[in-house]
Amino acid sequence: MSIYFYEPFYNIDRVFDRLFETAFPQNGESSNAAGRPIHPKMDLHENALKNTVTANFELPGLRKEDVNVDVHDGRLTISGETKSSSEHQEEGYAVRERQSGKFSRMLWVPRGVKEEDIKASMNDGVLTVTFPKTIPEAQPKKITIS
Repeated sequence: MSIYFYEPFYNIDRVFDRLFETAFPQNGESSNAAGRPIHPKMDLHENALKNTVTANFELPGLRKEDVNVDVHDGRLTISGETKSSSEHQEEGYAVRERQSGKFSRMLWVPRGVKEEDIKASMNDGVLTVTFPKTIPEAQPKKITIS
């Protein structure tokens, strides 16, 4: 049996952060302050027929070079950093904006899953990671009663 952790209140911290940042801005910061942590959305799908689990992470504007996928002690960690800047000049004034932020998400993978069994691909800002739900040795075996 595989264990996956469901985070029912994952977004609740964002709601309270936005509420307090909007109501009580500090040092002229807005709700889009640079350096604010990013929480990429994740969809987790289980395919019983193929015996796989697929996790999709929404990472708009990022390239695969900006994203790290690591496995250590049964934990699959997706992390990275995003940086963007824009510049606009018009009639004697210039506006330069820079934003950056780091993110990290972690999943538990089933015991016994090897690194080479985990596949990752990125297309149009969506990172897809697929790994086996259970490995053949870990599947339950039926014992007949005599």
